[in-house]
Amino acid sequence: MWHDAKALNATASGIFAVVVGACVATGVWWLAHRPVFDLRTIRVESMDRGELRHVNLLTLKNGTQGRIVGNFFTANLETVRQVFEAVPWVRRATVRREWPDQLIVEVEEHEALGTWGEDGRLLSVKGDVFTANLAEAEEDQREDHQLPQFSGPEGSEKEVLTRYTELRKWFAPVQLAPQGLALSTRYAWTVTLDNGMSVALGREQTPTTLKERVQRLVGIWPQLASRVQNIENIDMRYQNGLALSATGLKIPAEKPHR
Repeated sequence: MWHDAKALNATASGIFAVVVGACVATGVWWLAHRPVFDLRTIRVESMDRGELRHVNLLTLKNGTQGRIVGNFFTANLETVRQVFEAVPWVRRATVRREWPDQLIVEVEEHEALGTWGEDGRLLSVKGDVFTANLAEAEEDQREDHQLPQFSGPEGSEKEVLTRYTELRKWFAPVQLAPQGLALSTRYAWTVTLDNGMSVALGREQTPTTLKERVQRLVGIWPQLASRVQNIENIDMRYQNGLALSATGLKIPAEKPHR
């Protein structure tokens, strides 16, 4: 090899290229870490260009302080995205660089529909369960409305949301609206209406079981409500009838047979 001029030249050229490459890489690394490239601004915008209702300077500062590292070149955008998505009320975030010294973060907020379970979490209008300040969610409701209450087995959130939307349509003809919906571990449904009444709908034996039971109740509701006051619970799991309980309900005594 030592007598092969071409091989020696090739080897020398290779070593030289490696050295130059290392020097260039070191220079780029050194330059990229200069203070001149420090992040000066992180601008937060709404994905739909609307007004952010719950994500503000205070929540962002509390949620991201000390967790975003690096400068314009070295900040890991995926890590920054995850940091912002961990902030209360943030459903989704995207991050991009904007020369010379800022990051643009676009966020989508959760829109609370009601509470989920008994641990203070919220259910969004898109079927996501998230943790945020319950008082803020309640402020979004009209004064005469409370947050609906939802519950169900883990992973059933979107199914519960779908059933809630359907129940609103099914009860609308008699001016009743669901104010709560529970799916038990046995997958039986119970809906609470805005008049305080609880309706047991049971399990979905067929794809139309719930709809048929609600329609049966809706069909007789005007006559039922006019005859029985203060109904608390109705059980619609009977094939051709129902059972109910009401405050002060009295069963007429049977007339004696003659």
